[in-house]
Amino acid sequence: MSTLLPTIDAGIASGVQVVAVAVGGPVLVGVMRKVRCRLEGRVGPPILQPLIDIRKLFRKQRLRPDQATWVFPLAPVVLVATVAVAAAIAPLVTTHPAFDTGSDLFVLVYLLLVGSTLLALAGLDAGTAFGGMGSSRAVTIGALAEPALLVTILALSAIAHSSNLPAIVRATLADPGSVATPQRLFALGSLLIVIVAESGRLPVDNPATHLELTMVHEAMILEYAGPDLALVTVGEAMRLTLLLAVFVNLLGPWGVATTTHLSAICIGLVSLAAKVGFAGVVLAVFEVSMAKVRLFRVPELLAGAFVLALLGVVSGLVVK
Repeated sequence: MSTLLPTIDAGIASGVQVVAVAVGGPVLVGVMRKVRCRLEGRVGPPILQPLIDIRKLFRKQRLRPDQATWVFPLAPVVLVATVAVAAAIAPLVTTHPAFDTGSDLFVLVYLLLVGSTLLALAGLDAGTAFGGMGSSRAVTIGALAEPALLVTILALSAIAHSSNLPAIVRATLADPGSVATPQRLFALGSLLIVIVAESGRLPVDNPATHLELTMVHEAMILEYAGPDLALVTVGEAMRLTLLLAVFVNLLGPWGVATTTHLSAICIGLVSLAAKVGFAGVVLAVFEVSMAKVRLFRVPELLAGAFVLALLGVVSGLVVK
C-alpha cells in the first residue's frame, strides 16, 4: 500500500455531496430562520424545525387538484432529482467528483433550470389564479436573470480558460491571487445577485410571506400538500444550499479536497459546512435589514447584476 489513508471512489464522494446537500439544506434554512428571529427579538423555532416539518409532510395525505395533469405530480420529483444530479457533479467537497469532465457551469445552470421550469408549469397546471400569477412572475424573474448569469459564466470561464467548474476551482487553488482580481469580484457580485433572485430571497421575494399580492414562489406551490409539498420544500432548500456552496467555493475554495482520500473528504465536508453556514448567516442578517422591493424594481436589480458581469468580462480583457 502506497499510503495508510484509504482512498474512496469519486462516485462515493459525489454521494457524500448529495447527502450533505439534502440534509444540510433544511438545516441551513433552519439556521437562517433562527438568525432572523433572534435579530428581530424573537426566540424562533428550533434549527431542526424544517426537518421535523418535512417528516410530518411525508406522513400526511397527498392531495392534488382534479384538473391537474401529469405535470403537477412530476414537478417535485424532477426538482429534487435535478438538484441531486447537480450536487453530485459539482466540486463541493472535492475537485474530483463523479463525471467531473461534464461538470460544466452551463450544465449546472440548466439542470437547475429544468426543475424551476417544471415547477412553474405545475403552478399553471393547477388552474388557479394565484398559481398562474406566481408562475408568470417566477418565469419573468428567471428570464431577466438569465443574461446576467450567462455573462457571469463567461467572466468566470475566462480566468481558467474553461467553463468546467472543477477546473475553475483547481485553477483558483493553484493561483490564490486570482480571487482578488476585479474580474473575479465583479463576476461573483453578479452571481450573488442572481442567486438571491433565483432562490426567492429578499429583496426579490419574501419566503416567509403568504400575502397573495406579493407572493412569487409560494403562489406556485399553494396547491401542493403532503409528500408532494415535502419534496418541493426539500428541493428548494437543496437548491439554495447548492448555489451558496458553489458561490463560496468560487470565492474561497480553500478546504476543498483535491484528492479522494477519506481524510481530505472529511476536511472538505467540514470546510463546506462552515463556509455555507457563514454565508447563510450573512444572508439572513442582510435580509433583516432589507425590505422586499416592488416587482417592477426587480429588473433594475438584475440589470445591475448584468452590468457587474459585463464589467468582469471587460476588466479581464483590459488586464490581459
